[in-house]
Amino acid sequence: MQIKKIYTFLLVLFLVTTGLKSIAQLPKETAEQKQKRMEWWTNDRFGMFIHWGLYSLPARHEWVKKNERMTNEQYQKYFELFDPDLFNPKEWAKQAKAAGMKYAVLTTKHHEGFCLFDSKLTDYKSTNTPAKRDLVREYVDAFRAEGIKIGFYYSLIDWHHPDFTIDGNHPQSAKTDSAYDALNKNRDMAKYRKYLHGQVKELLTNYGKIDYLFFDFSFPGKHGKGKDDWDSENLLKMVRELQPGILVNDRLDLMDTEGGWDFMTPEQFKVSKCPEYKGKKVAWETCQTFSGSWGYHRDENTWKDNKQLLELLIESVSKGGNLLLNVGPTSRGTLDYRAIQHLNGMGEWMKVNGRSIYGCTEAPEGIKAPANTLLTYNPATNRLYIHLLAYPLETITIQGLNGKIKYAQFLHDGSELKMTATHGYWVKEDTSPQDVMLSLPVTKPNTEIPVIELFLK
Repeated sequence: MQIKKIYTFLLVLFLVTTGLKSIAQLPKETAEQKQKRMEWWTNDRFGMFIHWGLYSLPARHEWVKKNERMTNEQYQKYFELFDPDLFNPKEWAKQAKAAGMKYAVLTTKHHEGFCLFDSKLTDYKSTNTPAKRDLVREYVDAFRAEGIKIGFYYSLIDWHHPDFTIDGNHPQSAKTDSAYDALNKNRDMAKYRKYLHGQVKELLTNYGKIDYLFFDFSFPGKHGKGKDDWDSENLLKMVRELQPGILVNDRLDLMDTEGGWDFMTPEQFKVSKCPEYKGKKVAWETCQTFSGSWGYHRDENTWKDNKQLLELLIESVSKGGNLLLNVGPTSRGTLDYRAIQHLNGMGEWMKVNGRSIYGCTEAPEGIKAPANTLLTYNPATNRLYIHLLAYPLETITIQGLNGKIKYAQFLHDGSELKMTATHGYWVKEDTSPQDVMLSLPVTKPNTEIPVIELFLK
């Protein structure tokens, strides 16, 4: 026993003196335990992303510091002028709830390094600007009061911190190895790593229960950064210890580590099918913008319309995924009027059609979507939802479900739709006795995308 103690002491001493990191032991859980932990998220399906920071003042993209290769000194004016005098998180929360969003994710710190919370580890924070407020605290309190689950975004990248080594994504990125060596001569990534871990600990300790954590992002390779730069395994181990039920995304560069991520995050990308990893379907969420920018961009005009946004939500759910839809508030703390219009439009649709989103997923295997439709399915209620992206003329044929439907109705008003078997002398030869035809009114219902609800036997 004494020899074992001595051996352990020498091993710890070796790790400390050689600067090696201890090996993290991430919590183990079964597939069933993980499914239970993620149950609220796979049920809720629709969340609000909020990108807000100093970049809302220049109002020309959240990567403005990188895009225009600004130094800390040049960027400082935005810190000195940041004063969101119209910020009212209660209004944001009410708008999110009215839109049908069930969870929210706020950028507590983006790549610029500015913190919206009262961190004890830096002076580069909202409480030291004219705002003089812990904006994360106010966000948490307001959204929690509306029953919306709380998520934090935290950037692993930091363009302001003096010890964050300059890489290919940094505003002062270089062209040669020797130039990088010169730029990083007095920078110590180990010190930044300690800062990173410390700030995440603050966020997960000081604001009560946190449901969701979005790290952003790893880019391993030459002049890049990956799991060793962040000490990702120990970082995630700490996260799991502080908030055991939390959901964490896939951007810590731990894809091949057991327990290293909970869901995939295709960004600004519409998937063609449910993503797979090593041959198995996985939980996923696409994060998307109303326009082409995450942060407030005054002059960016490629805004999606309401139907496109609804299709994005429906299609995500139809492939077993979630939608995290972003707003970029102004520097005064208000939501862009175009974002409010779209939130209101989505909310009107969700008010009567949300049943085809919440708790839903892919349709059972073998059920084919009619042309110009998307299917979602609620396994708990055994109901199938047909979303009519293009409104048919008078009838719609559903293949293979004859005798398997108890009742059919429009979801928005609960009005019955008559069913008829499709076989008969007047029906085209490409139909089958197994198909069902629904009779539809000639006039499209007054809802952006009508939904048919089928009660299956």
